[in-house]
Amino acid sequence: MASLELKNIVKRYKSQTVLDDLSLTVADGETLVLFGPSGAGKTVLLRLVAGVIDPDEGKILIGGEDMTDVDAEFRGVGMAFQNFALFPHMSAFENIATPLEAKRSSQGAIKGGVDSVAKLLKIGHVLSHKPRALSNGQKQRTALARALVGSPPVLLLDDPLRNVDAKLRFEMRLELPRLLADRGATVIYVTQDYKEAMALGDRIAVMSQGVIRQLGTPEQIYREPANIEIARLFGDPTINLLDVKPQRDARGIYVGLSNVQVHLGGAPEAAIGRDCVIGLRPETLHFVADSEPGAIPVTVEAETPLNEKIVTLVRTVRGREILVSRPSGTPGQSGGKAHLAVNAKSALLFDQASGERIGSKNIVSLRNGEAA
Repeated sequence: MASLELKNIVKRYKSQTVLDDLSLTVADGETLVLFGPSGAGKTVLLRLVAGVIDPDEGKILIGGEDMTDVDAEFRGVGMAFQNFALFPHMSAFENIATPLEAKRSSQGAIKGGVDSVAKLLKIGHVLSHKPRALSNGQKQRTALARALVGSPPVLLLDDPLRNVDAKLRFEMRLELPRLLADRGATVIYVTQDYKEAMALGDRIAVMSQGVIRQLGTPEQIYREPANIEIARLFGDPTINLLDVKPQRDARGIYVGLSNVQVHLGGAPEAAIGRDCVIGLRPETLHFVADSEPGAIPVTVEAETPLNEKIVTLVRTVRGREILVSRPSGTPGQSGGKAHLAVNAKSALLFDQASGERIGSKNIVSLRNGEAA
């Protein structure tokens, strides 16, 4: 059993509160991604769990046992941080082998373990090299291999693919979930790459200014962001955000876009007559004929092919810009007058003053009936 629980954690540096009364539960075998901008407190949280630094308030439980005052080497935690922390006098092989050496594993087990993880991370050819002879990407993979090789019950990964080239990063996004699942570790994975967060996390905790703003599955975070800030962080191209004031008629709740009444099925009653921001994901918009009911007139300003998709910039009658994304090879319009249709069910409404999503019931999701 290697569940992880943080209870009311507070960490301050002088007058600055870096983590503010933070509570979090990670289930046994779960991969939780910590996602957020630089300075959100993600790395500090990892260092607290690892035992590198101590909290000012709160408790850290691993497998149900209070580890708050337990030294780092006795916590059963594997770590891979951004700064690599490799021993300069040791080869890559020796660096990776240190957790197995500490367990007094046999030489055969050590060689087999190191070779296996090095093959996965494609660093088998540099195992004899010392850190000074490695590229930053190779150093990062060596640090990741060292964290993985001992199969620790809790694994802390601080943006371990940051310095890896694009091709290998893509491959690792596919390989890492299987590797982590095979090891059965409870994982906290830090990243600033939303695609990585979506690919690797069973759940995502979105952090900002030392607190968790939203916690949920990747699909929940993407489709039901708690606020405008989170909606902007997920998606490429970024979400379209337009000021609106929803109204009601006989057909239901609607907003005005390009002088057209666009009805929003299932929109919350609380939005009526309120200064709001509507969020429209670019992939939920599509070009239609002008005769289509609810078609929104726009002018196409530019079109950008991006391999698997085409992104089109259009302008509404009132001069507001909207991005439209469609798969490559599908019909669209590259210039002149055009019309758009909105997938009303996917539209998001945010309060203009607070930025919070209207109708959002729970910012922090529940797992197994317990607040996570």
